[in-house]
Amino acid sequence: MSPLQSSTRTKNNLKLTPATHTRGNPMQPKQIQKSEYIIRLRQVIDKTGLSRSTIYNLLAVGDFPARINLSQRTMGFLESEVDDWIAERIAASKTGE
Repeated sequence: MSPLQSSTRTKNNLKLTPATHTRGNPMQPKQIQKSEYIIRLRQVIDKTGLSRSTIYNLLAVGDFPARINLSQRTMGFLESEVDDWIAERIAASKTGE
């Protein structure tokens, strides 16, 4: 069987069919997938370099992505929102805002 064929096994025989091409156009830039993982405060601290109290202060004034309550005493953040917040801070620092 060639790499351009896939197989489907039936009861007593093997049926060869053309393989489907799953790759995108190599000339187009790849889409970066956003992560929908929930990360905990320790990971946010490591990712942003901010202290716990600074993150709480930013949350209080609405300048940080909203937290997700996971239980009565546990919270997390969507990793994609934290990444977007970091990207916005980087863009703002480059434009002088």
